[in-house]
Amino acid sequence: MSSCIRITGNQVYLDIKALPGSSASQVLDVREGRLRIKIAAAAEDGKANAELCAFLAKRLGCPKKEVTLRSGEKSRFKTVAFPIALKDQVEALTIAR
Repeated sequence: MSSCIRITGNQVYLDIKALPGSSASQVLDVREGRLRIKIAAAAEDGKANAELCAFLAKRLGCPKKEVTLRSGEKSRFKTVAFPIALKDQVEALTIAR
């Protein structure tokens, strides 16, 4: 399991470093215990957070309501939670780019 993933109870937590203002949303790599993700939205009025959650839901093939921003609302360093049923998909996200 990647160093940026934690499992607690029935939740999978993914530590992310968001890089807003990109031309396209994409997964980069894991550095310093965080999955780096470029976000195709500006870091203003929650736009980057909304795009991050929508991007992750699309990549994992799940509804947006299953992607929950747990911390880092106003920071580049974020933690996102998913149901435990998505554990394999979250792990695959940190490996395949």
